[in-house]
Amino acid sequence: MPPPFLIIGNPGNRRVTLFQEALVRAGLPPAHVVAWETVAREPDVLLDLPGTERIVRIDAAGEDPAVERAFLQRGHADATGTGCDTVTPGQLEALPDEHGRVLCPRQHHLGFLRVLEDLSARFAQRPRWRVLSSPGAIADLFDKRITSRRYAGLGIPVPPYLDDITTPEALRTGMREAGWREAFVKLSCGSSASCLAVYRPGRAEGSGGSLLTSLHRGATGWFNSLKVRRVTDAGEVDAVLAFLLREGSQVEESRPKARLGGDLFDCRVVTISGEPAFTVVRQSRLPITNLHLGGYRGDLDAFHAAVPPQELEAAMESCRAVARAHDCLHVGIDLMFEDFFHGHRVLEANAFGDLLPGLTRDGLSVYDWEIREALR
Repeated sequence: MPPPFLIIGNPGNRRVTLFQEALVRAGLPPAHVVAWETVAREPDVLLDLPGTERIVRIDAAGEDPAVERAFLQRGHADATGTGCDTVTPGQLEALPDEHGRVLCPRQHHLGFLRVLEDLSARFAQRPRWRVLSSPGAIADLFDKRITSRRYAGLGIPVPPYLDDITTPEALRTGMREAGWREAFVKLSCGSSASCLAVYRPGRAEGSGGSLLTSLHRGATGWFNSLKVRRVTDAGEVDAVLAFLLREGSQVEESRPKARLGGDLFDCRVVTISGEPAFTVVRQSRLPITNLHLGGYRGDLDAFHAAVPPQELEAAMESCRAVARAHDCLHVGIDLMFEDFFHGHRVLEANAFGDLLPGLTRDGLSVYDWEIREALR
């Protein structure tokens, strides 16, 4: 009998329930689940479990307000004095839960890093546990600045990027000097296209320009919407950019994407055990292709018919190189092809980019495939 699974995740979340269903399909007992909120507040709970062999899956921590608050509390000391937005534990207690609110994302991220450090320390005391994605690798994958520069150093094609951009004016200057028409400004610790903007400066030097973003300002602060909007008011453009840059952002050139059937597209490629195992084509009229922001799944057969074989193989080799750069069973990689398929770029990679319900290959779901590989 293989060793049992342990999941660190949010009980009741669809990621956990779908993985449990995959374990049942594989004829295995359900995993023991330890909640992120518990780990964030009492990491020694892991040491209450026996040190016998286990396979440990660390799953996403999002979509749970209690976990968000726990991470914010853990990150407050590290965030203080860094220039990002902060909220004290006392202020946090008084705040209502507001769906979609973007609350102190850098502080939240710093708290998450503290919890990942706790996990590493506890796993060191459980040498017989096999951790499928190491906490250190997850930490790296949650910083787009780290991964972009690492991949560039490995010779993996990535979009050109700018360093040390902290204000809208510095962004305009940097873009002008680099000869960029358009830039992605992405919160470096963001996920699911939350907290990003596609920015195009105005033609006159110093003018605000316009941007596409899912961010909007509400009565109590910034919120993520499921609708991408265009912002042209100079004051609002700079307010969005100032917020993203203050919290720490990856700034990279927005390269023209190839098209399928007239619409722009990119791909989510999930590598498992180092090999590209699943591909989802994401299409949209906009350069932001995320499925929850108006994008749609493209036809995989049409994709294979359109991409020249040598370009496809080069892109898959880049995905293998990304997988080798991280101590993870699986990595979700966002990949684009240049206009007219003249090359490709790795846009970013994700520690938890494997939630692709309904997708199968050879009769196996993504989670079925991961379980099979984990047991090998």
